[in-house]
Amino acid sequence: MFNLERDIKMKKTIFIAIVMIGFITHGAQSQVNINVNIGAQPVWGPVGYDRVDYYYLPDIESYYYVPSRQFIYLSNGNWVFATSLPNRYRNYDLYNGYKVVINSPRPYLHFRDHRVRYSRYKHNRSQAIIYRSNNPRYYVVKGHPRYRHHDDNRYYKSKYTSYNRNDRDYYRGGHKGKGHGNGKNKGRD
Repeated sequence: MFNLERDIKMKKTIFIAIVMIGFITHGAQSQVNINVNIGAQPVWGPVGYDRVDYYYLPDIESYYYVPSRQFIYLSNGNWVFATSLPNRYRNYDLYNGYKVVINSPRPYLHFRDHRVRYSRYKHNRSQAIIYRSNNPRYYVVKGHPRYRHHDDNRYYKSKYTSYNRNDRDYYRGGHKGKGHGNGKNKGRD
């Protein structure tokens, strides 16, 4: 009888431990899957957002879907998804027009509300954009004047990085013994 009670307690403890490990693992996985899409945002997008799903463009009452790089606009009462704006917006300047960030699914279904709520941003040209940003976090955005691919190690290595003598690059030409003098022989080998 005593062994039976002990076995039941042991099984309950193991079951609780497995459930807790499952919750901890699920929680850790949720934290790892945080969506950051700075590199996917267009250079004409506003600064300050790690994640963007849609932009609402109040000047032309249209949307832009960042993940698929598509504009969404009304045409004859239907929403059209296209990689470029229609001809009627050919003079619209994406770099100077205001963009409202919307991170909810299918925001165009709430267009009437957005048109009223964000109408105050029409003709507003004061928004800072990624293209003009000097913040290094935006250098991964293709088209930025200081664009650096995120795999480009030259960008990430600082001039102040110390080199480990055990590092294979130290002995394979990355070092070559230059730059360790007193500065009097600049430019000479």
